[in-house]
Amino acid sequence: MRKTRLYSTLITCIITSIIYAIPRLTVVAVVDGMTSEDLNLLRPYWQQGGLRTMSEEAFQTTIDYPHLVYGGNETTATLMTGVTPDRHGYSMDYYFVRRDRRLHAMLEDSEVHGIGTYMQLSPKSLLSQTITDRMRLLYPNTKIYAIGLNPETAVILAGHAANACCWLDSDSLKWVATAAYSEGLPSAAYEQNENGRISQLAARQWTPRLDIPAYAAPTPEERKKGFSYEVGKILHHAPEANSLVVELALAIQKAEHMGMDATPDMLMLQLTTISPAAQSDRIASAEHEDLYLRLNQDIGFLMEQLDKRIGHTNYQIMIVGRPVLGTDAQTLSDIHMPVQRFSTDKAAALTGTYLMALYGHERWVDGSYGQSIYLNRTLIEQKRLNLETLQRQVANFLMDFEGVQIAMPGYEAIRYPMLCTTLNKKHSGDVTFLLQPGWQLMRDDYRPIDNVIDDKPTSPIMLWSGTIRPMPQEKLDATNVADLIF
Repeated sequence: MRKTRLYSTLITCIITSIIYAIPRLTVVAVVDGMTSEDLNLLRPYWQQGGLRTMSEEAFQTTIDYPHLVYGGNETTATLMTGVTPDRHGYSMDYYFVRRDRRLHAMLEDSEVHGIGTYMQLSPKSLLSQTITDRMRLLYPNTKIYAIGLNPETAVILAGHAANACCWLDSDSLKWVATAAYSEGLPSAAYEQNENGRISQLAARQWTPRLDIPAYAAPTPEERKKGFSYEVGKILHHAPEANSLVVELALAIQKAEHMGMDATPDMLMLQLTTISPAAQSDRIASAEHEDLYLRLNQDIGFLMEQLDKRIGHTNYQIMIVGRPVLGTDAQTLSDIHMPVQRFSTDKAAALTGTYLMALYGHERWVDGSYGQSIYLNRTLIEQKRLNLETLQRQVANFLMDFEGVQIAMPGYEAIRYPMLCTTLNKKHSGDVTFLLQPGWQLMRDDYRPIDNVIDDKPTSPIMLWSGTIRPMPQEKLDATNVADLIF
């Protein structure tokens, strides 16, 4: 009886794996700024196109984030790894280094060189497996390529195991890459650099494709004059950026014969809906809406070409939004929820003054970033002071600051679920604090550290597959997204 039950279970697993086999090609597109509200707003305007197809045929829902969202690539890392920043290690786009008391890019790696760029980046700081890593473990011969609009996103999408990743450099108008991956700059990207395609699109003028009254949310200025941009000056926020990503994806697919054999392959893409004048992720202008309409065309073109090349049933596409700007301060102020600013740099300076009053005129604070203050541990040790005592004194001092909800020594952050999942031990400071709702982290020069000021931002996700796939029945957490692929 026991053997019979075992054989039955084994046969069920084999049948399930056959029915729900991973398609030959998986395309994952992370779309900066895309929101569920905007997709719903524009759905009636799409007579055809990729987003129209996705809205009618794809599994779709919204996802929550179980950690603080700053508008950087901490969300990309969570989506790609299926774990929170405390485990994948990417808490914010930058981190403070005590050695030189400067901010460094999270993916900075002095041991690798850039290809066509001075940037030295690698996925070494990502501490967890990504979707692409899991695919490589399952299928060692899989082909994986990542194409982005900015370097950090491209590297996170590529993970540790991609063949290559590249991103669009707006200064040189070329695709550039990092040597952290075995193939360097893909040959298709090199060809696009040489044939002048990027320069050709950058030379265009972006103007409305529809009459202004046909848009849902034109600004008063747009009603008078429309809008017009030289694409080359705002390339990363122009429709042509999405077109270039899709064109390169199709060129790589063709050159590398992706999706043409039994081994599943992956294309990882970054697209955008953030227009040049956007202050929020939500549509508030005709140019913002126009960017969505043209993205709809690009995704439709991608699906149309994959239908022709590898067959309608041999690929799947996942599209997921990424919070970048959130709700702008003016919109919140209009509904009587004003956003107030908190300067971490000024808080650190006042903390230094406070400790001078207690322990003498020395540099007691090394620096600050995000929601952390870094004490001068070398000086504390030299003075033979107790680090924990100073941490508690600083935490109590910060509690008196307007806007601070809670402050604590860094080692106590584990007691607070939101901070526990947000901070990684390697990059957190000696004292950590959490702001009250409606407060925004700022640098001393009043540049925002966190763009997203919504309390609990969400993202839309759509998964279209040409084959039958099991789909979840409930709302998703951001850490569950990676599991949809497999």
